[in-house]
Amino acid sequence: MRSPDPAQLADQLRGVLEPVVHGAGLEIDAVEVRTAGRRHSVKLVVDLPESSPATGIDLDVIARLSRSAAAELDPHEHLIEGSYTLEVTSPGIDRPLTEPRHWRRAYLRLARITLTDGTVVEARVGRLDGDTVAVAVPGRKAPERRDIPLAEIRHAQVQVEFKPAPPAETALLDPDALSGSTDGADGAPTNHDDGGAVETVRDEENR
Repeated sequence: MRSPDPAQLADQLRGVLEPVVHGAGLEIDAVEVRTAGRRHSVKLVVDLPESSPATGIDLDVIARLSRSAAAELDPHEHLIEGSYTLEVTSPGIDRPLTEPRHWRRAYLRLARITLTDGTVVEARVGRLDGDTVAVAVPGRKAPERRDIPLAEIRHAQVQVEFKPAPPAETALLDPDALSGSTDGADGAPTNHDDGGAVETVRDEENR
């Protein structure tokens, strides 16, 4: 039996793995499949639900999910012909912001945004309203608020920060943010985890 192409196989594996991921209280961000002859590499990227107040996924959770996902795939070996490697990981800091939920998760984070006209803007991410995101662009005297349609964004990625967000930027995007509960010190949200991964290998002769 010949395995389907990587994109088709990824869709099939998503259907198999989704109940296991949901059972762990997580959501599937992406399923990626790469093939080399009869060997396959399956990468399962999981994320927290939007409603979760947490800022990252513990590596122990990833490890338990990796074992559960591998056990779930074993009865479906007909989908993957040959040996395969399963990697379960959380999104790293380098994940592009491509979906509305990515922008919502990046609330009050600093992002590097490349617009369709080639302009590059570093700005703090605010609320997403429909298909437009509010951002605070740093200025010499004060930050400036801009509303950018997602259709005008070619690429966007969260940046690593080593100090709290400037209060003026945070207040511009959400005046109540500094007075409410926050994830980090001085009203700044802590950085999302930079991605933890656990890998499981399934050799054909052991299946």
